Amino acid sequence: MSLTIITPDPARWDSFVNTHPRAHLLQLCAWGELKAAFGWTPQRVAVTNPAGELVAGAQILFRRLPLRLGQLAYIPYGPLVDWTDTAQVHAVLNAIDQVARQYGAVFLKIEPGFHLPDVDFAAFGFKASAQTVQPPRTVTLDIRGDDDTIQARMNQKTRRNIRKSIKYDITIRTGSAADVASFNALLDETGDRAAFGVHVPAYYERAYNLFVPAGRAALLLGSYAGQDLAGVMVFALGEWAWYLYGASSGQERQRMASYGVQWAGIQWAKAQGAAIYDMYGVPDVEPDELEAQFQDRSDGMWGVYRFKRGWGGEVMRSVGAWDRVYNPALYAVYRIGSKFR
Repeated sequence: MSLTIITPDPARWDSFVNTHPRAHLLQLCAWGELKAAFGWTPQRVAVTNPAGELVAGAQILFRRLPLRLGQLAYIPYGPLVDWTDTAQVHAVLNAIDQVARQYGAVFLKIEPGFHLPDVDFAAFGFKASAQTVQPPRTVTLDIRGDDDTIQARMNQKTRRNIRKSIKYDITIRTGSAADVASFNALLDETGDRAAFGVHVPAYYERAYNLFVPAGRAALLLGSYAGQDLAGVMVFALGEWAWYLYGASSGQERQRMASYGVQWAGIQWAKAQGAAIYDMYGVPDVEPDELEAQFQDRSDGMWGVYRFKRGWGGEVMRSVGAWDRVYNPALYAVYRIGSKFR
């Protein structure tokens, strides 16, 4: 079967992503627009079958490497392809290669995602990379069933803290565009308190404007006596939802506002039809090590793991990052430089 390379328009691409078995938020055009406002250049490429139907493709993000080494080509949670169909994989990689070379890419980094344990990426010309962009390990919650069923999967402390947030008069509201400023203030406070990296305020404003009006996300804020104490920004597509951004104040922590807004995020995701709630990022170590060390460590992602583990999810790991090299000499320079950064 012959496959044809095309550059799909945004509406057609998003329609394809929405219905693909491996659909992911980070492959939507809106995500490309978000990254375009902060130094990346998105480009979409796809292949069609003889009937003109899109069967595979990718949204590629390009960014200039340091020291004028050239461009990085990056595909988060893609390409969207049937990895068991060798002909389809080769066709879409050929399409990606053409675009990447047009942009002068030194190499292509892909992070294909979860549930691909048997794919031999090396056989398709990739090298395993320890340098990931997205967190390779996460906690996912099963949010099917009624509220009692979902909460029964959580540990006792988390259920108790959700109830405390109600008992201690935490008010949950759906934030408007004007509330992003309050969310940004909480993010700044969280970043300072936990040595946690956050984007510039304009990033979250742009994310809100791209995803919330389209029904793909919600900003939820928990307050007491008119003061916002915690907030989450949650996204959804198909059966998956993602808790990408969250923040809390150091004030009135006994009121458990973080638990109230997280529970509200789960309920919002369920209302969108999601069955899986991805808490997006925990330390990249094996589950037994996570359990052995979480009470003693607070560096890096360990603090958030203590919070996330209580929600009763499953620790999952993606297949990580894989690099496809176009310029071996510059790639070697990049690898050396990366070790010193």
